[in-house]
Amino acid sequence: MADVTKRDYYEVLGVPRDAGEADLKRAYRRLALENHPDKKPGDAEAEERFKEASEAYEVLSDPDRRARYDQFGHEGVRHGGFRDAASVFSSFGDLFEQLFGGRAVGGTPRGSSLRIDIEVPFGDVAQGAERTISLKRLVPCETCKSSGSADGRAPERCTTCDGQGAILRNTGFFAMREVCPHCGGEGRRVTKPCTTCRGEGKVPGRRDIEVRIPQGIYDGATLRIPGEGEPGVRGAPPGDLHVRLHVGPHPLFRRSSDDPADLLVDVPVPVSKAWLGGQVEVPTLDGTVQVDLDPATPPGATVRVRGGGLPRFQQGGRGHVWARIQYDVPKKPSRKLKRALEALRDVEGTEPGPARRAFEDLVREHRQNGDQRDRS
Repeated sequence: MADVTKRDYYEVLGVPRDAGEADLKRAYRRLALENHPDKKPGDAEAEERFKEASEAYEVLSDPDRRARYDQFGHEGVRHGGFRDAASVFSSFGDLFEQLFGGRAVGGTPRGSSLRIDIEVPFGDVAQGAERTISLKRLVPCETCKSSGSADGRAPERCTTCDGQGAILRNTGFFAMREVCPHCGGEGRRVTKPCTTCRGEGKVPGRRDIEVRIPQGIYDGATLRIPGEGEPGVRGAPPGDLHVRLHVGPHPLFRRSSDDPADLLVDVPVPVSKAWLGGQVEVPTLDGTVQVDLDPATPPGATVRVRGGGLPRFQQGGRGHVWARIQYDVPKKPSRKLKRALEALRDVEGTEPGPARRAFEDLVREHRQNGDQRDRS
């Protein structure tokens, strides 16, 4: 007889029945982070959801047990046993670190990674550049040389967790492992802490960091600088620094959304040159070039200048400049220009272009169809 008190494991995790290992793991991480008892102390419903998600993940992450479950349901895995939450955590330790603020059990915590945002001039992206960032952060303690100990003695084994970094707490359903409150998950304790850093081995300070801006990098990109985050506790490895770049605007160019190495620029030209053809000056990153404009060039047409754009990020070569032709129509023409335009208007009335002739044909046909509907 099926156990009607249990929900379908796929429903519990919110994944389809053909979900892959990565999808299962991602779904369980989300539910565990939302409902972990240490995140929601005293919330019985959250704890029950956490247990339910742990059980579902335990079964579905095992190919053999999942196959039995798919064929026979809960009865197929009833006698397979369910491990406690600590064993589930051990299958992916990064989740455990997220749940407890980045502290790894049984070792000195690695330093926190940092993120900063910086403004980058457009010219630095075009040429590449080196920038120095003065970053306010924690730095190694000079008094104790990062050891955290006032007398230089090495940390001793924590007696609370017997050096394991974690203790087991019985929740009534299964034993759950949690970080030792006395040693913070390290398994060791400093018996006589340094008075400067209070046993942490790091103090507030400032550090100058060199950041290389690669050519052609796109707006919003993040550079990872290993080892330039905060130092770890008592000499543990430091975290990383993540630098997010915000590229400033250029007075002439815009970057193409199709290819960030391509640049767009609007080029105003006299109407007569657009109609008759001729040369126009188009700016590029290396200066300006003369480009031949075909006769009867319509407004909005684009002209390409090969290789005049940005270097292609991590690819080699350069993008192009796309010049969009705009008609330069004076708001207040001079008398001389006005007389010329009036003469042009008189000629245009007798010599319509192909676009206007096609439009007039469509309007004429539309009018005739309307007349026929009115007579009917």
